[in-house]
Amino acid sequence: MLLLTPGPVQTDPRVRAAAAVDIAPWDEDFRPEYARLRDRVRAVAGGLPGEHVTLPLQGAGHFIVEAAIRSLIPAGGRFVVPMNGTYAARVERLAREAGRIAIPIPVPDTRPATAAEVAEALAAHPDATHLVAVHSETGSGIVNDPAVLGPAVRAAGRRMILDSVSGFGALPFRMADHPECDAAVFTSNKCIEGLPGLGFAVCRDAPVRAGAGQAGSWSLDLGDVLLHAERSGWGSFRFTPPVQALRAFGVALDLYEAEGGQPARLRRYQENARVLLDGAAALGMRPYLEARHQGPIIATFHQPKRPGFELQHLVDALKRRGVLISNFWTTARPTFRIGCIGAVTPAEMRGAVAALGEALRELGLPLPAAA
Repeated sequence: MLLLTPGPVQTDPRVRAAAAVDIAPWDEDFRPEYARLRDRVRAVAGGLPGEHVTLPLQGAGHFIVEAAIRSLIPAGGRFVVPMNGTYAARVERLAREAGRIAIPIPVPDTRPATAAEVAEALAAHPDATHLVAVHSETGSGIVNDPAVLGPAVRAAGRRMILDSVSGFGALPFRMADHPECDAAVFTSNKCIEGLPGLGFAVCRDAPVRAGAGQAGSWSLDLGDVLLHAERSGWGSFRFTPPVQALRAFGVALDLYEAEGGQPARLRRYQENARVLLDGAAALGMRPYLEARHQGPIIATFHQPKRPGFELQHLVDALKRRGVLISNFWTTARPTFRIGCIGAVTPAEMRGAVAALGEALRELGLPLPAAA
């Protein structure tokens, strides 16, 4: 089965094989392996030794996003967030239920936030300490570029938390180039192409240390993760981790580096997206985004306008052909989405486009004559 969702993503057999061994996280042979992983992650994030630290946490991307908000923004604290997708809406809910206050910046889900919008929101809310931005919004496929938004945050003298769950490792970003960024968070799956199960926050040491104890949750306190590492060693976890996923993540990093790191990974995903978008256009599918706003992580298309069309029928027809896509949409209008990330090649994407054409024909949907 070719998995074309924005996460979990298709993984290399070598990554999956690495998880087939029973190991213990406290074992003296594994502890240095885990400590090295933290250094490697900081390097991928463009962090600096002595200034930035890697703080892992068990669980899904939402866990590490919530942990960053709780650990860096005190209870009752306020921040602004561009509301141009469902994952920004989830940031707002995570904050609300954690006792933090998200101030929305209204932005349509068809384009990125602008520096002017962020600057205006921060000026209007001087009590907002942070911008929390979703780097790659997989509801639609747009990218909120920190190279655009970061300078506006710096100019306002505020801080930033970057939810890079679906963009880290492919989209350009270096902590050293963003002194306004307190944390960039991501997961072991997505663009690094490891197994799901772990979140990572690459943080500036000082603010996360200063916020230790303010999270209101022992499990989600990144300051406590930092203090534990200093007490017990950088190869130690506070609670039992998905240790096989950690071992597999190391193999995924090996493959990532062998491919050429961030620039090479981005090029492959961009080519996957080009093949998909061109092929879907030839089948008469209309993209949800303008080409200038289309990111390389996921492509979203308007659902065919035909009475009785059901997305699940399309998902099932594709699955019969060995391609699995998401069976739900999160945009303002009905869409379907196809991921361009994971251990997927442009050749496999061309096969997926062919399967899409066959599925549409099976459902009796009209196609262009040349398709």
